[in-house]
Amino acid sequence: MNDPLQPERRRMLRFLAITSATAGAVALSPSTHAAPCADDGTPLQFAPKTPPDPNPLDDELNKYPKCPYCGMDRRQFHDSRHLIHYQDDRVDPTCSLHCAALSLSLNMDRGPKAIYAADYGAAAEPKPLVNVDKAIYLVGSKLPGVMTRQSKIAFGSRPAAEAAKETQGGELGNFDAALRAAYLSMASDTQMIRKKRAERRQRAGQAGTGQ
Repeated sequence: MNDPLQPERRRMLRFLAITSATAGAVALSPSTHAAPCADDGTPLQFAPKTPPDPNPLDDELNKYPKCPYCGMDRRQFHDSRHLIHYQDDRVDPTCSLHCAALSLSLNMDRGPKAIYAADYGAAAEPKPLVNVDKAIYLVGSKLPGVMTRQSKIAFGSRPAAEAAKETQGGELGNFDAALRAAYLSMASDTQMIRKKRAERRQRAGQAGTGQ
């Protein structure tokens, strides 16, 4: 992918990131201020913390087992995982398109060399990664989403995507269409995720006290 972040995509990212941040401000506002860290300040605060890696697909899941944005196990969610390889060879390995959208909006001035998504239609496990420029996304089907109510599933081939649409519904589109859908659902998805995590913490606390 020589220059995947075309001007149109860059403008879309800027607009949707600002819109999503505004819509989700209430959901994301912390109750207390976090302690400062050494890398505070844009863009260093949000830069991928992994060292540069010119070959991120080599032994990918062992090198990048966790999503840096939500902490989820990428091996467990191998069929929805994404990986962004930025032009400075920094790598952001995510569990889902939702978290990949966070990476792209936070690293606005770091253009990607390539973006990869798991091929949901592949028989192998873990699902192999494919370049999103060659992927077909099924958006809004009955297939379960990861970090979102509205699933956005990548397929490495159009026939596989069309077959899934026949049985699961949804609409087919390219990566930009799926990314746009991810940003448009960001506010409601963030509220859903925060609610689920709060409920999980509450259950864990009750179990710890024997209630």
